[in-house]
Amino acid sequence: QVQLAESGGGLVHAGGSLRLSCAASGNIVSISTMNWYRQAPGKQRELVASITSGGSTHYGDSVKGRFTISRVNANHTVYLQMNSLRHEDTAIYYCNIEGVRLITSSLRFHYWGQGTQVTVSS
Repeated sequence: QVQLAESGGGLVHAGGSLRLSCAASGNIVSISTMNWYRQAPGKQRELVASITSGGSTHYGDSVKGRFTISRVNANHTVYLQMNSLRHEDTAIYYCNIEGVRLITSSLRFHYWGQGTQVTVSS
């Protein structure tokens, strides 16, 4: 069974920084892509950043130049460094992993974390 543990959220003033962490645990062999999504009240869930097993990254337009995604494959952990935070970055941030290979199956799966709250005061 695979679980995602998210941490690092909190309250920060505009212009400040936070680093989110997501650690995947279970009978995992490998993970193709690791993503951070976010959802603010009354808005659709949006992709913030993604990173492949080879290190290729993608960022949403609203966070380019401010956020950095990284991963450590050895312990199945993904990070999101958030700098120059704005009030509009306030949301619940969700970790998502795709193309997950398990020891017990030849299939590939995907999983979602429970989310961590990020609040940026203006």
